[in-house]
Amino acid sequence: MKILKLAFVFVLLVSYSSCKKDNQTKVPYVYVYETLYPNTLDYINISGYKYLNSGYRGIIVYRMSTDEFRVYERCCPWDPENVNARVSVESNGLSVIDTVCKSRFSLIDGVVFQGPSHYPLVNYNYSYDGEKLLIFN
Repeated sequence: MKILKLAFVFVLLVSYSSCKKDNQTKVPYVYVYETLYPNTLDYINISGYKYLNSGYRGIIVYRMSTDEFRVYERCCPWDPENVNARVSVESNGLSVIDTVCKSRFSLIDGVVFQGPSHYPLVNYNYSYDGEKLLIFN
C-alpha cells in the first residue's frame, strides 16, 4: 500500500512539473530594481496604477489596497518580440489589454481571460514598508 501511495505522489509531481514548464512565458529576463514612494509625489490611489519605464517593455504598478500592490511587466507574453505588443490599463481599471493581439489580463492576478495568450503577465516582486515601495526580481 505504501508503494502505491509513493507511486501516486511521484506521478503527481512529474505531472505538475511538466505542466509548469508549459506555462512559462518567453518574456526576456531584465534586471529590475526600482523604488517608489506611493504616499508622496509618486502617489497612487487605491485601485489606481502607475506606469514605469523599466523592465522589458515597461512596468505597471497597481495598488490593490493601502499596503498591497501588484507589479507586472507591460510586455504581452503572447508575442514578446513585437515592440508594439504592450499592455495598457483599460478604462474599467481592473484589466489590461494588448492592442496588438487583443489579449486581456486581470490586474488582480495577471491571468489572461480573453485572447490568444496562453501565459499570464510576468509579475515582479515588491516589498512595502508603509512608505517605500521596492520593486525587484
